[in-house]
Amino acid sequence: MRIDVLTLFPEMCEGVFGTSILGKAREKGIVSLNAVNFRDFSGNKHNSVDDTPYGGGGGMVLKPDPIFAAVEHVLAISGNQAKPRIILMCPQGQTYNQQIAEELAQEEHLIFICGHYEGYDERIREYLVTDELSIGDYVLTGGELPALTVIDSVVRLQPGTLGNETSAVTDSFSTGLLEYPHYTRPAEFRGWKVPEILLSGHHANIEVWRREQSLQRTLERRPDLLEAAELTVKDRAALKRLKEQSGDKM
Repeated sequence: MRIDVLTLFPEMCEGVFGTSILGKAREKGIVSLNAVNFRDFSGNKHNSVDDTPYGGGGGMVLKPDPIFAAVEHVLAISGNQAKPRIILMCPQGQTYNQQIAEELAQEEHLIFICGHYEGYDERIREYLVTDELSIGDYVLTGGELPALTVIDSVVRLQPGTLGNETSAVTDSFSTGLLEYPHYTRPAEFRGWKVPEILLSGHHANIEVWRREQSLQRTLERRPDLLEAAELTVKDRAALKRLKEQSGDKM
């Protein structure tokens, strides 16, 4: 997979690309991570990439020409035959979630555009990008942190990135539910004990316990997720029991 980030602050991205899981995936050749300064494609002696908005108003607007030129440069050097997903990070975009992460993880090439100032020239939205994504209902000073968030969630799904390939499968949201609680040594810490079921060695019973814990945690913290989750007959029976135990009658 190749991922390019068009940004005015490539150092922000490179610092993250060289560390932790992303850095290891890059070293292994699982993913190519590249930060491109689209100021280099400004085409004017002042290297300006923004201008005042037509019609008046406050703030500055990112011009279309340097961003189009930067994307075309990336496409020319990438060597990828597949058409890339060109993603605009902005508050107006679709709210990002794990399902979108899993979809993007199947792509060969992703290009992220990180804006600053008041906004983008609308022609960037209309004629260049394929997707607009938002990581939440709030506004940041730039698109770098949202883009890095999406990239981290996508790269960790690439085969070989994580030491334990089952980790990504059981994460919160990957199954439609929140993840069950985890424990490790010591078995007792300051009087707090690990649940006996996890020490039993009975893997089938442990899986049942973990599933019910996921259901209970989701019911308590994100009941909205249950509406779209794929639930078995056993899941629904367990949920009914959990609701009754909590006093929330069906």
